[in-house]
Amino acid sequence: MDEVKQRIIQELVPGKQISLAHIIANPDKVMYTKLGLDPTVDYSKSAIGIMTVSPAEAAIIMGDIAIKASAVEIGFVDRFSGSLIVTGTVSEVDASTKAVLDYFQNTLHFTVCPVTRT
Repeated sequence: MDEVKQRIIQELVPGKQISLAHIIANPDKVMYTKLGLDPTVDYSKSAIGIMTVSPAEAAIIMGDIAIKASAVEIGFVDRFSGSLIVTGTVSEVDASTKAVLDYFQNTLHFTVCPVTRT
């Protein structure tokens, strides 16, 4: 009996872009637990910021800018998928997200998306 093999192909679109910049204000603590983030935060003032970038290695730069721009904490950074999650107060996450988008657009000449919020 012949075994059927399946392949998964991951394609990356070349380019320089931030394709997602989203802020979740006052998330339920279940979100923190499910994402493996610090569940001891004050939820009444907390936020989660999520960003994705291509090329994926630029997530390292995003993380550096984010933590230098405000008192956010890095929840997750992945140089292979281009994902960054930061946590902090709503104003800290907002400031770090804006700083990342500004730097990438004006200094690195990336195409950036608008910030969305829930």
